[in-house]
Order: sequence, then C-alpha cells, then structure tokens
Amino acid sequence: MLKNLPPIYFYIPQSKLPAGDLPQTANFFWQWLSFHRSISPMAGGGCIWTLQTYLYLNDYGFPCQLVQTMPDRGIVLSHRDFLDDSIQPSPKLLIVCLRADVDRHPYAQMHVVQNPYQAIPRRFLTLWESYFIPHWTQSSLMPRDPQRGDTFENVAFIGNETNLVSEFRGQFWHEQLDVLGLRFQKKLAHDSWHDYSDIDVVLAVREFGRKNYFRGKPASKLYNAWHAGVPAILGYESAFRAERKSDRDYLEATSLTEVISSLKCLRDNKEIRRAMVENGWIRAKETRAEQIVIKWQDFLINSAIPAYRNWCSMSPWQQQVFFNTRRSFLSFRPSYYFLKSQVFNCVEKLFAGKVA
Repeated sequence: MLKNLPPIYFYIPQSKLPAGDLPQTANFFWQWLSFHRSISPMAGGGCIWTLQTYLYLNDYGFPCQLVQTMPDRGIVLSHRDFLDDSIQPSPKLLIVCLRADVDRHPYAQMHVVQNPYQAIPRRFLTLWESYFIPHWTQSSLMPRDPQRGDTFENVAFIGNETNLVSEFRGQFWHEQLDVLGLRFQKKLAHDSWHDYSDIDVVLAVREFGRKNYFRGKPASKLYNAWHAGVPAILGYESAFRAERKSDRDYLEATSLTEVISSLKCLRDNKEIRRAMVENGWIRAKETRAEQIVIKWQDFLINSAIPAYRNWCSMSPWQQQVFFNTRRSFLSFRPSYYFLKSQVFNCVEKLFAGKVA
C-alpha cells in the first residue's frame, strides 16, 4: 500500500527553527519544545502541528521527510505560519496547509483543520477543500495521580492567560471557591501544561454565553482531560460539542453561576466524578497517537495523493485558472478579509458535520 508514493515533505523554514538539534522521535518532542519556548518564540504552534506530525508519522514508519527549503515537486505539508501568502505551488507540487485557527492560505490546494466546523468537502471546492483531523493530545502528558483517590480540591485552568475570562480574576470567584473548599490553579507556563498529576477538575471557558462558537479552535482541552483521568467543565464551543456523546463527556457552563453549580455537583457526588473519569478513559482511545496516525495516513493516501496526481495532470492553463481564482480574492485587499470572513464562514456553516 505504501509503494510508489510521491515524495511527502513536512516543511519548516530554517528561520523558524531555533538553533540546535531537533528531536528524533515524538517521545522527545515536549522536552525539546519546552526548552526552546523559553529561549525562542519561534518554536510554537507551527512546530506543534508540523514537526510533531512528522515525528509521529516517521515513528510509525510512514515515508516522509522534514525539510527546511520548499521543494519543487511532491506533497508539502506545513503550518499556515510557515507559508507566506506569496508562495505558490509549482506544476508538480501540492501544498497542504495546516490551517490551525488562522486564515486559509490563498494558494494551498488543500487544508487540514482542527475543528470539524472548518471542514469544506471536495464536492464544493475542488482543490481548496479542508479536511478535519483531530489535533494531537498534549505531548508527554502526566495523568492525575491515582493516589489522590476521591480527593476533590484543585480546580485548574491550563493555557495562556489571555484566554482566562475576567470572571475568573475577580474576588467573587475566589470567595465562592473558598465556600466550596476548593483551590484555583492557573497553569500558565508552557512547561507545566503537560502535568495533570495534582488536578481534580479542569476548567476551560474562553467566553461565557452561547454567541461565539469558536469554529477555529480544537477540542484539545477535552481530549487532554480524558487522557489525564480528570473531569472537565468547558465552555460552549463547537469543537467540544462536536465530540460530545453524553453528559459524562464533560459538563458545559455558559455562566459563572453554572461553573459554580457544576463544581458543587462534582464536589458532592463522587459517583459522577468516577463515571466521568471512566467514560473519559474509554473516549481517550479515539485520540491515542496511533489512532491519529491512522487518520493522517488515510488522509495522505486517499485524499492528498489523488489530489496531487490530479494537480500534476492538469494543463498549464487549468493550473493558471486555479491561481487566477485564488488571486481574485487577494486583489480585493483589504476587503479580501471581509469577503473571506463572510463567504467562508457561510460555507463552513453549510458544510459542517453539525451546524449550530
């Protein structure tokens, strides 16, 4: 099945990599990233997507290469941050943009997205379709310490402080936690994001209410909670809701009052906590590394390679039509971004697996 494949590359420009050796396997990725994040802002989200995906596929024996210069033929996968708007694929090159939560690349023929609401099927936009693949779970994750047993004390926010809503900064919040006998932990340093050993419940709310669906964000905090053996209280986000199969997956909160109510429920009912943890272990099987690798292999073999061969078979005139169509969006700058937001937000809503 893996014979006669075109060259498959993961591209990170040299200017975006910190000096020094790169990790050789996925097991060493988090250690490498944590070290370089402290000395260089370059080793960020782009490496989490691009380098980590390459390492996992390479670990599992899938033929691919990591490169620091753009090749002129084959299939190239790279994070949006690493692809300047001016980059265009050559007649024998297919670019797969790992979009994350930013704009599409104007000339990449395909995109991989981390939220099913971003996906656009091939039947609608040939050679600009988007494919959903779940994001990798937290590298080197340390699950909750089983010695904590039924202890329920520590409520943790894990992430960048910019995503901490104002309600969790105020005195009322801390007063309510004191009443419940709980402590609030803010794990803001990147090198602490993998450690769930002393966490009893994860809190991840970017915004209260039901207006913002955060269609560009992944369900990573939910996946991580499942893998860590920790219940989660989450905001109203499309990625979480797309994954939800029962109320044991997570508790949803759209207000501070609902957060406090959920915490009280979990504090007072260890059976619910145990049920959520047991359910989480089952759901975590869906996002194990080997399962995500299978999804990447399936995408590359059954979607990217056929698209590459289709691109290579096009006449110069057909490829030029592709560029002209994409360029027409850019020609409207700065109105391009307005058009993009209107057109593609509508498309994403129409063709998402689950529509709000």
